[in-house]
Amino acid sequence: MKFIVTIEETVSQDFEIEAENREEVFEIMRKKYRNCECVLEPGNLIGTKMLISKVFEDNSEWIEFK
Repeated sequence: MKFIVTIEETVSQDFEIEAENREEVFEIMRKKYRNCECVLEPGNLIGTKMLISKVFEDNSEWIEFK
């Protein structure tokens, strides 16, 4: 049997930004993230999930693991 395995990792990191409001923060951070100016460190992993499914079947669900 063949299976498809998808692994999803969630990382988190805080960044300090000066701005007039939340909308400006969003725009600043979006640009910085797209320009690779804000890169999350891999050591800040907060969650990992795995999805296992058979090829050509759609009866799978995510499994959290560490």
